[in-house]
Amino acid sequence: MAPQTKKSGKQAKTTKKFVINAQQPASDKIFDTNAFEKFLQDKIKVDGRTGNLGETIVIQQAGEGKIEIIAHNELSGRYLKYLTKKFLKKMQLRDWLRVVSTSKGVYELKFFNVVNEDADEDED
Repeated sequence: MAPQTKKSGKQAKTTKKFVINAQQPASDKIFDTNAFEKFLQDKIKVDGRTGNLGETIVIQQAGEGKIEIIAHNELSGRYLKYLTKKFLKKMQLRDWLRVVSTSKGVYELKFFNVVNEDADEDED
């Protein structure tokens, strides 16, 4: 096999769009989208540093309970899912909400399905 040579020049810029949909918990008034947007702006790392978003990453609210992240550099959806879980843990909502990927680049916050076990015992 021939050795691979390095290609000179910059890579083509990739633009990725992610949506975090928190309509259900936001409509129930248990999830604050403004605080979550601020959290993402403070915590997303660019080139290994927080608070270094610049023009490469744009975070904005898109409608009721939706946050849109547009990245003009490499940003993984798993990293956004990790930060979302971290925010839920900070706000003590991790026991009731989970982060589910509904399609590529779209994450949704859903409630856990809680089954009341006391009701089953009363029937016996």
